[in-house]
Amino acid sequence: MPSTRYKASTTPIPSQLAVPTETPPSLWVLTDGKAGDEVQCLGVAERIGVVPEIRRVNPGKPWSWLMPRGPIDPREAPDRPNSPIRPPFPDIAIASGRRAVAYLRAVKKASNGATFTVFLKDPRTGIGTADLIWVSEHDRLRGQNVLVTITSPHRLAPQALAAARAMPLPEIAALPSPRAAVLVGGDSRHHSFRPEDIERFARELDALAASGVALMGSRSRRTPPALDAAIGEVFRRHGGWWWDGSGANPYVPLLANADAIVATADSTNMIGEAAATGVPILVFEPHGGHGKLARFLEALKRYGAVHHFQGKLEGARYEPLDSTGTIAAAVYEGWRRHKTAMGLA
Repeated sequence: MPSTRYKASTTPIPSQLAVPTETPPSLWVLTDGKAGDEVQCLGVAERIGVVPEIRRVNPGKPWSWLMPRGPIDPREAPDRPNSPIRPPFPDIAIASGRRAVAYLRAVKKASNGATFTVFLKDPRTGIGTADLIWVSEHDRLRGQNVLVTITSPHRLAPQALAAARAMPLPEIAALPSPRAAVLVGGDSRHHSFRPEDIERFARELDALAASGVALMGSRSRRTPPALDAAIGEVFRRHGGWWWDGSGANPYVPLLANADAIVATADSTNMIGEAAATGVPILVFEPHGGHGKLARFLEALKRYGAVHHFQGKLEGARYEPLDSTGTIAAAVYEGWRRHKTAMGLA
């Protein structure tokens, strides 16, 4: 295990690591293909500055039932021709998702310990699961090899925000300042938009626009039709720009060119990415909730990023909070120490 205890960090970091001129590490992203898990792994790999090899596990029954504690599906063992963990083994393996836990352990064993293993989120199998484990502050897992940050890793690089600011979309450039980006999610496992929630959200957006704030925003794939229609009507009434769903989602341009961001509470990833902009985040909470989400929002409130949305602008700019670079730096430095300790340098 690494000898240095990892701690939560809010220190600004470079948009991409200044990797020395030595040969960059080979890297696997190891998941079962679930988009949310894979995106986080890819975000860390990209911030290190390497192009990863994507490996996807697919254990069958009964092996999938035994995850995360059980063994891998023997049909996907490293010595099988079509195994997702067939050699040559990488310098670094970054994994996420319940079904990838046993496979990450298998890579460690089959590589004779040479591969530096990283797991993103609580593996539910303890700190011995990987050389380095990352968790959000609202998770309970702690340990000498556990890195804790407020927000999750993502693929929203500072360069992308800078480029979108330098060349805003015509629809955004036509709006006066201050501008509020409205990011609308939808029903989720822990939240639901009831008619009264939709009415309240529309009323508060109405008040925000009436105060002189220009509205620009987008729906998500989970946005229910009633919510979409109600928010779209507010935008039409005030001359805002509500993305009509055609073409590429303007998510990054909206974030990059906002003076404030209104986000629904159903997506921690969306709120975490918004924190990378450094502008106030006004969170609308529909029915529901969860203890982890409450702790996440409370941590961002303490940082000065999040405020409860009440139909008006609140808060001030803060140092952009982008944990991806912090995680990438810990992975890279952990691998370099591991390489030296294993005599692989």
